[in-house]
Parts: sequence; structure tokens; C-alpha cells
Amino acid sequence: MFSEISGELPDVLGDFTPGAVCSDRARWSTVPQAVRDLVIQEAEETLARAWPLIAASDYQEFTATGNRSRFEELYFTRRRMLNNLVLGELIEGKARFLPKIVDGIFLIAEESGWQLPAHNAYERSGARLPLPDNSQPVVDLFAAETAALLATIVALLRDELDGISPEITARVEREIEIRILSPYLGRHFWWMGRGEERMNNWTAWISQNVLLTVFSLKTSQPTRHAVVKKALGSLDAFLKDYAEDGACEEGVLYYRHAALCLHGALTILDRVAPGLFGRFWQQPKIRNMAEYIAHMHVVGRYYFNFADSSAVVEPCSAREYLFGRAVGSEMLAEFAASDRAASDNPHLPGEWNLWYRVQELLAGPTLPAAAPPHPASGRDIFYPGIGLFIARDGQFSLAVKGGNNGEGHNHNDVGSVTLYKNGRPFLIDVGVETYTAKTFSARRYEIWTMQSTFHNLPTFAGVMQSAGEAFGARDVEVGFDEGSARISLDISGAYPPEAQLHSYRRVVSLLRGRHVEIVDTYDGGKPAVLSLMTCLAPTAGPDRIDLADLGSIFVEGAGEIEIDEIVVDDARLRSAWPEKIYRLRLPFAGRLLKMRIV
Repeated sequence: MFSEISGELPDVLGDFTPGAVCSDRARWSTVPQAVRDLVIQEAEETLARAWPLIAASDYQEFTATGNRSRFEELYFTRRRMLNNLVLGELIEGKARFLPKIVDGIFLIAEESGWQLPAHNAYERSGARLPLPDNSQPVVDLFAAETAALLATIVALLRDELDGISPEITARVEREIEIRILSPYLGRHFWWMGRGEERMNNWTAWISQNVLLTVFSLKTSQPTRHAVVKKALGSLDAFLKDYAEDGACEEGVLYYRHAALCLHGALTILDRVAPGLFGRFWQQPKIRNMAEYIAHMHVVGRYYFNFADSSAVVEPCSAREYLFGRAVGSEMLAEFAASDRAASDNPHLPGEWNLWYRVQELLAGPTLPAAAPPHPASGRDIFYPGIGLFIARDGQFSLAVKGGNNGEGHNHNDVGSVTLYKNGRPFLIDVGVETYTAKTFSARRYEIWTMQSTFHNLPTFAGVMQSAGEAFGARDVEVGFDEGSARISLDISGAYPPEAQLHSYRRVVSLLRGRHVEIVDTYDGGKPAVLSLMTCLAPTAGPDRIDLADLGSIFVEGAGEIEIDEIVVDDARLRSAWPEKIYRLRLPFAGRLLKMRIV
């Protein structure tokens, strides 16, 4: 799609300014006073803080213990602090924050490696090296993010920094040339795309930030052309792994690093080569990718989740709104504006991509006032590319995940059901714990949250689903009409031979205005036990499960129901769930188990 227009690039590719320069006081004065006060407060608090020290032993900790969160806290805190100071200076424009901004720039410029320890490898599945080799930089997600951060600072504060010393911007430009542009153009990293190898969010995310970097700085035309041509090939590789329906197989959390970063990349390309890239906004596939987040929304901050996504997701920002406008989707634009308006922190205080925060400060005030989300954002939909079924009736919001267990960030969850009632979680997908080395290793499926037995799925004498593209749903049938929505699928193919399954037919129906029904029928050689996950304390009798004040499950065909209490002590899981969640285990009394949820 994109590569075919490489030959149409103009001789001169323009500049991209990621916002308003600091001297444009009229533009920065449009930021609402309440938001200005918050930004200045954060910048002043940052002035009083010491910069984190990052030692070689901190970098080595990942390969020594598998812990990645401690180093990343130091690494990201530096960048968030610098971000806060820059935004304070852009809002205030009085040079008060410049000295500490320079300190932050040089601290980051002097880091031995910008890549995270968890990404410090030269091949996709290669061994992680304990320390960075600054003679062979690795361009990973956060090396590219760091380059984009520094390039954005230079683009918006160049005159102010040059007034202190031209060496500041010169240092940034040298470091970016050595750490990003030379390796980007001179070697192949897996995420760039080659042949049929599957890509993921890395491809769009890094490509966006490399484009942002090269066009925010005063780079040469040969460099710009070379970067654009390589980026176009990578974006094609990224798109090839999306079905026409636009669903993100990595879940809604990664939408913002995948489809939304494609929007960022196209926005930059459209600006630097006017008239050449506009045709792509009209592609149905791009529009479908854009609208995915709205279809995944349940209510408030709850979203249908699977893979490594959490059920609780941060509100939309100006980025989603701008994507909706770019592809001509009023539904997405209205949804994003409404969702953003519900946010308590419209200036993205936890974000350290400076371009995103600048977009929010400058474009945010131009968004429409809060309005109810467009009704199309709450409709039924089926995504055949990943086998995702979504249905609603005003009381129940239901999702069933088909697909296969070879998808990105997979949790061995083919056939699992997620259900909300009146906007509250009923049957849940737990999500993922804080990332460690184990999360992305050969031992990934030893982690309990990755196992089918901790999803709303059956287990056969302890045999769970297996990982890999070969393990998936088959014979999928979907139907929507005025009175009901229904999905039927055989999930036996998601289990290994030792499960001794001939078939396992799951039929999930939403009978609108009445109830949800799940009917499981299996043929196999081992006893089946169905797990149900909930965040509400259940009580269970012979044929009924009650979930506090939310609702009940009437059960036919089950033996004695057991309840496991699971203590949630991981910070990432606690962002979505209370300190205890529950697993109900329902043994099949025969070959059929039926549940009616009211």
C-alpha cells in the first residue's frame, strides 16, 4: 500500500513542527487556565526533585533477576521529569525551567543505552545482553521514544536552548544520529518487517517516532528520503498482519501503540509531503482500525479486554479524536471527545511522549464539549480477523474471543467469555501482571494469568489450552437480529491431543432484554471442569451462583461447585481489580452444561 508511492515523493520533504514553538505566546495562551495551573504546578514540583541515578547494576538487574520494573521506574521518571519541565516552560515562557531542562537533556544524552534492558538484543528472540554496547545501539521502542522526546524539545525550544549554548541542540543531534538514524538506516531490526514475519505494535510505534525525530530536526534531504522509504516498507509490513476488519489482536491497550501510532506516522507524512498521503485516510481498512477502540468500550474506563490488555484503560485524548476526524469517522470523533471530557487530567500527566502531551494541550481545547457517545459506538460487531464477537442490549455487554492462540500477547483464551451487567464486571478476563523476563520467555505459560484454566473456559483432567497458531477455534457461526445475538464455535482445536477431545461446542447467546445463555457440549475421554472468573464474592448452591447484588447464574448439568479465592497483590492487576478475585470451578455432570445469566 504505502511502498508503491515511494517513487512519487517530492524532491524536497518539508519540516514537521510537533506543536507551537515557545516564542509563539499567542498560541500557548489558548491553553485553559485550569490546565495551565496544573502544568506549572507539576513543573515546579519537578524543579524541587533530584534526578534519578541510573547505575550499571540497575541495567544488569533484568538479566540477573528478570525484574524490569525497578530499572524502568528510574528510566521513565527521568523522562517524565524532563517532559514536565518542558511543558512548564512552554506554558510560562519565562526561562525559569530552562537550566533543569538542560540538565535533563545531558543526563539522557550521557546514558550508555536508550534501549530498555528487556529489549537489549539484536534479534527478535535473541539473548538479552546485560549491558548496552554504545558502539552498536539497539533501536527499540524506547530508544525511538527517547529520540522523539529530545527532537521535540529541540523543535519547540531551539531558540531558547541556543541562547544558552548551541552545543545543547548540537549534542542532541549527534546523539540521535549515532543512536537512531545511523542504525535505523544501516541495519535491519526485526520490527522493520521482512518477508512474511509477523509484525506487532513495535513497527508502527517505532516508525512513528523515527519519522517524528527526523522531521523535527534539521536533517538533510537524503536522510529524510531514506527514512521515509524505509518507514513506508515497515508500515506495509505492519498493515499486512491486520485483517480488513481492523481489529487489533493485541487488545485495546495496544491499539494506542499500534493503529494510533499509524495515525501519527501518516499525520507526519501528510504534512511533509502535502497531497501525497491523503488518499490513505480514505482506505476502509484504516478507518476500521481507527474505530476499533470505540467498539471495544463498555462503560466509563471499562473495555473488553483479552491478551495483555487490562479491563481498565485510560480515557481517550485528542489523538483518538484527531484520528476519527482524519478518517471521516464521526462515531470515533464523538466517542473520543466524550470520553476525553470525562477525564480528570486532560493534559496526560502520566504520559512522557512530549508530542502527545503538546497535542493534548493545544488541540484539546478545540474539541467539542462533552456529548453522549455516538450510538454506533455501542453496537454489535463481529471481527472475523481475530474471531471477536461483541453484543449488547443496554443491560448486558458481552464479548466472546475466538481466533487462535498464536496471536500477539496471547493468553490461551480461545472461546473465553467476558460479560458486564449494567456496566459492572460479571465474568472477567483477569489481564496480565507486571511484565518480567518470564512474561516474554519460553516460560510465559507458567504464569497463571496466561493459562486457560484462569479464564472462563474448561479444563480436562488438568489439561489446558496450548499456545500457537495451530490451536484455535473452528466452525464459527455468528448471528445478530433484533431479538438476539449468538455465536457458536468449536474450541476443541485449542487443546492438545492429551485432552482427548473430539469436540467442544460452545454456544453463547444474548437474548435481548432477558438474559445471557451459555451452552457447552463436549465429546471427549476425560472429565471436564469449567472455570468462571469474577471479581465479586460468589455464593454457590447446587444449581445457582449468586454474585453479590449484581446477578445470578442458573446452572444445569454441573456437579458440586467449588470456589477459589485469589489474592491480587500485583500492582498492574490491582489497577483493574480489588484485592481478591474468584474462580468458580463447575464439574460437568455429563456431556452438557448450561448456564442462564440474569
